[in-house]
Amino acid sequence: MSQNPLNFRPPSPPPPSWYWGLPYVAVVLFIATVALLLWLTHRQDAEEQRGILINDVLWMEQNLSFQFERNAALLTQLGPELLGKIADDSTEARLKQALDPDTGLVRILWLREDGRVKGAEPPFTDTHLVGEASGTFPSDATSRLARSMGRATYSDTYAVIDNQAQFEVHVPVFERGRYVGAVVGVYSLNELLQHQIPWWFSERYRVTVTNNLGDEIAAKSKVAPLSTLAYEIPFEPPGHGLSVSVTAYKSEVRWVPLLLMGSLVILGCAIVWSLWALRRHMRRRQAAEQALRAEHAFRKSMEDSLNTGMRARDLEGRITYVNPAFCRMVGFSADELIGMRPPMPYWPPEDLERILDVHAMILSGHAPSQGVEFRLMRRDGTRFDVLLIEAPLIDPNGRHIGWMGSMVDVTEQKRAQELARQQQERLQATARLVTMGEMASTLAHELNQPLAAISSYNTGCLNLIRQGDLPREELTGILEKIGRQAQRAAQIIRRVHDFVRRREPNFVAADFNAILREAVELVEPTAERRGVSIDCDFTMPLPAVSADPVMIEQVAVNLIRNGMDAMADTPIDERRLQLRTALRDGMVCLTVEDRGAGIPADVAEKLFAPFFTTKSEGMGMGLNICRSIAELHRGRLAYEAQPAGGTVFHFSVPVLQP
Repeated sequence: MSQNPLNFRPPSPPPPSWYWGLPYVAVVLFIATVALLLWLTHRQDAEEQRGILINDVLWMEQNLSFQFERNAALLTQLGPELLGKIADDSTEARLKQALDPDTGLVRILWLREDGRVKGAEPPFTDTHLVGEASGTFPSDATSRLARSMGRATYSDTYAVIDNQAQFEVHVPVFERGRYVGAVVGVYSLNELLQHQIPWWFSERYRVTVTNNLGDEIAAKSKVAPLSTLAYEIPFEPPGHGLSVSVTAYKSEVRWVPLLLMGSLVILGCAIVWSLWALRRHMRRRQAAEQALRAEHAFRKSMEDSLNTGMRARDLEGRITYVNPAFCRMVGFSADELIGMRPPMPYWPPEDLERILDVHAMILSGHAPSQGVEFRLMRRDGTRFDVLLIEAPLIDPNGRHIGWMGSMVDVTEQKRAQELARQQQERLQATARLVTMGEMASTLAHELNQPLAAISSYNTGCLNLIRQGDLPREELTGILEKIGRQAQRAAQIIRRVHDFVRRREPNFVAADFNAILREAVELVEPTAERRGVSIDCDFTMPLPAVSADPVMIEQVAVNLIRNGMDAMADTPIDERRLQLRTALRDGMVCLTVEDRGAGIPADVAEKLFAPFFTTKSEGMGMGLNICRSIAELHRGRLAYEAQPAGGTVFHFSVPVLQP
């Protein structure tokens, strides 16, 4: 069996379907774990930030409560002094202290027992009130409630000009258990937020105050926050449905864990993509390997079914591969042939030197593209002819690694060619015999002339001998005439014998014009009998040609006879056959031009076909044999019609190369 040069391994069984799913499941679990960890971290950060927000809000609430308590205590201290009859510089100082911007108070009023305003700092009118608050300042209801409860009481908020909001704190004043009036402190929510919220708090959060309807009535800043992190508490005091909402401007981001988690997610995605790409590559590779195995199996089946022997050799001439046809051809197994070096056991000893030369020529890269023919020997000793065609063996990297040769057994082909050649020779000889048969009467008449002359000279010589009067000079002349006529008869017989004699082709350096003259002399008697004039216009001199003279003469005789046959119906005075020779493009050319009726189109299609003839007694092989002779001489035979009537045949053979 043939060796496998590609060393294919048998395909391994495919992995189960879950095999490729395990990496994906593991990576998905990894990503899910990382995502859960990231979510938990984010949630923990959010809880921590919310805790910080709540602590800050509680601090703010406590700070505001402390401020309200301090302000209420200060107003309580100012009450007896403002409502009593004792008012000194310290009272003015404490009043200014109470109206300090940091306290949030924008005005202080002190009311008599009946609720009328006794005094105010700074002085006031109610023109600053807007909407429903107009005419209700200060609040009687809040004052009565503070009197009845005996402690500081806060009023509802109300709107003032410039889109501001205010509320009041009423501190009742008692003297020896008797209500003597109240001190009212007026707070501005905007001023309160502006001065009581520290800068660091304002940088982090936006603080707003909303009423019981949810409308924003005061804010620390007008910049909208970007975060959704917010916390809301009741604004107690002053109460009345007020709420303080604190919203973080932006959430604090812990970049280190986020970057770590993000890197892990990106790494996981990269792993998934890598697995997907690897799986796709593996599938493509498996598909390519499967296609390669199928292609290898197909090519191996094709090689095994061939009758052409395939053999590969490396650059040193060692055999690396043979197919079954080659093994059957030489009778050795592949195991015996693989690794062999020249000389090979199938090289016949008598041709060993020539085959070694061919082997060296192939290894040197000078093998002819049309192949080389030589003889090999089977294991049983029988010889056979092969045609070897070698081509370079190139590996996938483009390197020349050896030679791949194909051998075709041409023994039967050569035998068939030899048989065809012999049959062609027989056919040519037969055609020449037929030609001589057709020319027999003419040749007999031509041969009869020298024979009659010889007989006449012989009779005259005998008569002179009988008379006894025979001069030596006259006898010599008669004998010379008899010799010349005998030579003439012998020459006629020699030409006929050379023309019809069957023999192997003999290519020699020949004079083309001399061969044509021999042919003209051979058919000249027939031409005279038919009334045809043969005009020869031969170019002198012409270079020699490598040809078989008899075959060239046969072509010329056939073309001349065909020309004479074509003019059978032509008037006698117009029966003229023109023969010309010339040298064109390295070819010696013969032109035979007749003045016949020409060749009909239906006949032209089959003119060179074997066994086709328009003559009643013809074989139909003349022009077919002529074309075969032309091809054997690497020449051409063609024809063309003349515009004025008749046909011109062109026969050419190459010039002999020095």
